[in-house]
Amino acid sequence: MNRVQIRSSERALSVGTWLIVGGAMLYSVLTVTPLMAAHTPEPWRWTAPILPLVVDAAVVIVVRLDSVLARLGGHGGAWPVALRWMTGTMTLALNVGVSALAGDLVGVAVHSVAPLLLIVTAEAGLAYRRALTAAVLAVEARRQAEQDARDQKAAEREENRLRAAREQREHEAQVAREQREHQAALAREEADRQDRIRREAAEQAAAAEQAERDARERREHEREQAAAELERLKRQAAQKRELEAQQQAERERREQIREQERIERERAALLSAGPPDEKLEEDRARAVVQAAFTAGLAVRVAAELSGWSVGWASARYQEHRDALGSAPALGR
Repeated sequence: MNRVQIRSSERALSVGTWLIVGGAMLYSVLTVTPLMAAHTPEPWRWTAPILPLVVDAAVVIVVRLDSVLARLGGHGGAWPVALRWMTGTMTLALNVGVSALAGDLVGVAVHSVAPLLLIVTAEAGLAYRRALTAAVLAVEARRQAEQDARDQKAAEREENRLRAAREQREHEAQVAREQREHQAALAREEADRQDRIRREAAEQAAAAEQAERDARERREHEREQAAAELERLKRQAAQKRELEAQQQAERERREQIREQERIERERAALLSAGPPDEKLEEDRARAVVQAAFTAGLAVRVAAELSGWSVGWASARYQEHRDALGSAPALGR
């Protein structure tokens, strides 16, 4: 089966499932509405269709989301299964309710056809969709494997071509090297036949070239030493900066600890003062309320410690809560 056939099967399954769901929903509304109307006070009988519509809406949600999860290869866990069976059981109970109350077994059997078909269709459709999703993934994997095989063959052909070209170049280089060696041998034989003066001149030129090469090597060695020394100085500077940064971070951490300890001491001093004989000044009262809020004390305790009313202390607590709630948003 190719991918087109799989997609066609999936569309057929989707259309069939929604036809069954739509028919079952319509049948459920028509069947359950009289039952709800008979058990609803007269002024509220117009609400009778609401319950079957709510249950059927849950069925639509289950079928739709299960189809999406199955297409993506996911699994919703236990709750979607519980929702499917709960909505199916509710639909079944509501549809057979009238017949069951009347003791009509044939009516119970007839009215249970649509709900049972809906339950089984939801479960079978989910299994079909998972199987189709697995088939699509298998087709894609097979196509990818075929493409990888073609790419591998193309790479092997290209590698063989490059190897042949390299071997050709090596052969040509070998021939050229042999020709050069032969020409060099002829030149050496010709040079041997030259007179002493030309040999001395050649030796002098070779000595001058060697001296120049030695000087060039010395300069290169000096440049390498200078570069190594510069790199060493850079490393030392970087290590020094890193050490200074660590020391600065340690100083800042210690300063933060001291500041936090100071704040804690001030808060403890405010809270340990006890209820005042009269209302504190507003600035000090606000500081006391803030300390009580930070310590997690009740609003009543904060009001007693500040000498102000519970309403005033509650308003300050709300201000602190609002400030804490808006802090993350400002940070973003």
